[in-house]
Amino acid sequence: MALTDQERRLIRVSVAIVLGHWDQLRRLRTEAPAGEPDRAWREAVLQTHLFAGFPRLVEAYSQLEAVGGLGAPDADEVLREPSDPARGRELFERIYAGASPAVLAFLERQHPDYADWILGHAYGRVLMRPGLGADRRELLACACLAALGQDRQLGSHARGALRCGATSTELTETLETAAPDIGTRALAAARNVVRELAAR
Repeated sequence: MALTDQERRLIRVSVAIVLGHWDQLRRLRTEAPAGEPDRAWREAVLQTHLFAGFPRLVEAYSQLEAVGGLGAPDADEVLREPSDPARGRELFERIYAGASPAVLAFLERQHPDYADWILGHAYGRVLMRPGLGADRRELLACACLAALGQDRQLGSHARGALRCGATSTELTETLETAAPDIGTRALAAARNVVRELAAR
């Protein structure tokens, strides 16, 4: 299955945010077709803080607001649930599969609160939100990680995308969609990660 035009736009929006390419972000927003931005845009933008941090997301919202914003969230988009590590564990284990105990043990060794933040906030509160499927969220994660040159995490989330239902073709398309915005070295490394994954 091929990526939709909107999915390609969301990849470029996500990469523009994590790299701080504000002209590109404003251009993507002003050139969005009728009906966009929509909930998928709001979800894609919201999750970028997992990869780029809150300061970058604050700036992204400022840039987007200057060119029309993202539209008001519908009532069912506003989730006031507290972070819940147990809720996030299901998706975490789906993404990391047999490696999940080792990954979780690594997180806990760094700091027990850190492990809870990852499970509760990143997985339980952000990546499990309705509005975008887990496979689409993982593809966006792959684009962000490729742009940031985070190859080890890219490998984990590329496998996670496939485990959540994305295809290897969509994974390759994700990188190629992000290619114009990613540096040559980071793109070559990301392509190698995906090639090695496909060869297994």
